[in-house]
Amino acid sequence: MKIAIVRLSSLGDIIHSMVVLQFIKKYFTGSRIDWFCEDSYKSLLHNNPHIDFVQGVNLRKIKKEKNPRLLIREIKKLKNINGYDIVIDMQGLIKSAIVARLIGRNVFGFDGKSAREGLAALFYRNSFNISYGMNTIDRNCILAARSFDIFITKDGILNKEPFLFYEGETFIFDEFLSKDKKNVVFIIGSTWDSRNYPKEKFAGLADLLKQNCLIVWGSEEERKRAEAVESLSKCAVVLPKLDLNDLKALIDKADLVIGNDAGPTHIAWAMNKPSITIFGPTPTSRVYVTKINKVVKSPSIVNPHKLNKDDFSIQSISEGDIYKIALELLK
Repeated sequence: MKIAIVRLSSLGDIIHSMVVLQFIKKYFTGSRIDWFCEDSYKSLLHNNPHIDFVQGVNLRKIKKEKNPRLLIREIKKLKNINGYDIVIDMQGLIKSAIVARLIGRNVFGFDGKSAREGLAALFYRNSFNISYGMNTIDRNCILAARSFDIFITKDGILNKEPFLFYEGETFIFDEFLSKDKKNVVFIIGSTWDSRNYPKEKFAGLADLLKQNCLIVWGSEEERKRAEAVESLSKCAVVLPKLDLNDLKALIDKADLVIGNDAGPTHIAWAMNKPSITIFGPTPTSRVYVTKINKVVKSPSIVNPHKLNKDDFSIQSISEGDIYKIALELLK
């Protein structure tokens, strides 16, 4: 069986979709699985033994440059990729549905009432009503289970195998990793400012932990935030910019990851590494809470159908509350 999975972006959403791979392969051991995503995320999926090929697309570049020639070229490229027995659109957007339809006819996805963009369902041959408000990981697994007529249980998800892998390291970790203290990775950035735990509190948390706290960053704005945390703390160190391969390698070597509700934080869950995810204006239903993966949520009530970007309640979360959980995980 030749299978295509379409999940174009973003980092965390791709991670929360990738968990289905091991369950599909369990039932269809000889199947071929190709994954379609934005070019910038391809290296996230590399080295996964359940993916045969990662196909990049350039929709973000096309949208940014507004170049019709690039769009025509992308459509032709996708139309020439065919022969899939099943295509699953795990994103539920019109653009991902179009990609799915261009590469195959037997397309599965969320129905008009549960897709993020209801019109996306018009491109599917088979669609399912799976509430948009339920746990994101459960939604993805239910979609895969119904599409392939297989069973994926909560126990199976809780006891999943790690599914993110890296190949070597171009970054010299020995220069920054401690052999005497616990190595704690801080993820200090996210897509909205209201999702960011205050830099002063990250610094305070580092000083409470008194461990080797390593700060990663992706953009120039995040670099400045990271440097601010470092300047306020005796125990925090800003790392050089990492690519996705080195970020996976770092998290694999870390004792704990603490961060905002952002893709890099979710890498820890995918690799079965201890983590604490800090939530403010987004729902905790985006993640699975396990013995080693914990969450801290501000008191605000979140509507998953209409997120409030002006909800800065994450600022009210105490460093002490995170510290207590971190101590237990570091044991």
